[in-house]
This record gives sequence, C-alpha cells and structure tokens, in this order.
Amino acid sequence: MTDPRPYHHGALRQTLMAHALDAIAASGPTGWSLRDLARRAGVSHAAPAHHFGDKTGLLTAVAIEGYRTQARELEASWSDTHSALELGVAYVRFALANPAAFEVMYRPHLLHIDDAELIEAQAAASRPLFVAMTHLAELDPSIDPAIAAIAAWSIVHGFATLWLNGDLPRGTEHDPEGAIRAAAAYLFRPGGQRTPA
Repeated sequence: MTDPRPYHHGALRQTLMAHALDAIAASGPTGWSLRDLARRAGVSHAAPAHHFGDKTGLLTAVAIEGYRTQARELEASWSDTHSALELGVAYVRFALANPAAFEVMYRPHLLHIDDAELIEAQAAASRPLFVAMTHLAELDPSIDPAIAAIAAWSIVHGFATLWLNGDLPRGTEHDPEGAIRAAAAYLFRPGGQRTPA
C-alpha cells in the first residue's frame, strides 16, 4: 500500500526547516514550538523531534544552512570583485534576503554551539572576510587583519541589524546597498583599498 504522506525523509526535513523560517519571520525564534511546525507540515508531532531532536537542534540546522548560503555568496562576491567594500555589501544583501536565518545565526544561546557542522559552516562564512582583510594588509602593512576584520564585520552586521529592525533614518530603506556602500566608504574605497585617515 502506498504511504499517503507527501514527504520522504529528506524532503520532510527541508519542509520543516522552511516552516521554521516562516515561524521565525512571524513570531521570532522562540515564539513557536515543534508541535506547531508539525501541524503546519501535516505530520505527526513526533516528526520534528525525529529529524532534529529538539527545537535547539532545528534552530541549529537553520543556522547551518544560513551560514553555508552566506559563505557561498561571500565567496562569490570576493571571487568576482576582490573588493572588501563589495564583500560587505554582499553580507548586507544576504542578511536582508534571509532575515529569519540571519536572526538565528548570531544568537548562540539558541544553538548547539558545539555542533561540528555548525562550527565548520561558521568558519566557512568567516573565511572570505579574513581573506579580504589579509589582502588589505598586504597592500598596507599598518593594517592588522584581525582587527580590520572585526571593524568591517561590526559595520556590516550592525548596519544589517539596524536595517532589519527599522532603526535607520528615513530614506535608507529604499536603497540599503547604496547606504552601506556610503557608510563603509569611510573605511574602504570601492576598489577595496582602505580610505586614508
């Protein structure tokens, strides 16, 4: 007899993650339960636990996928432009296009922070920024790549968070990429060079 359920193992996992992203967008990362997701997906309440263990496991899976996507987009930006500025724009673009995942990715208290896949995905997403800062340090030995990476990350992450929270001045919301380019230009020229002090 054919199983009437519409999902096989892998598809159900992805479906539950998609419902989790919808729930995060609507209610934040804590305003829903695994039982809610099971109901949305039309499966037994035990199905999410079978795939993810618990809610923290599901949020960790969402974060892992977020970091992997972010890593691909940042790597592509750096490969295409070799511009620290455009790398920052790509970071903001990712955050604005994936607000639910972005909200979870940087909240370690919601995640299994010792998960090996999470650690690997976080490292992959961080790598392009450190590559870019190392490149700048080669052009200007006065730059400390580690400190420069913290400064650059703080700017783009802070901008993305402010934009997503609706805290930036009026007008900015119509052109977030233009706004972050203008803000980041205080540190980096469009070609990826540091603006002189």
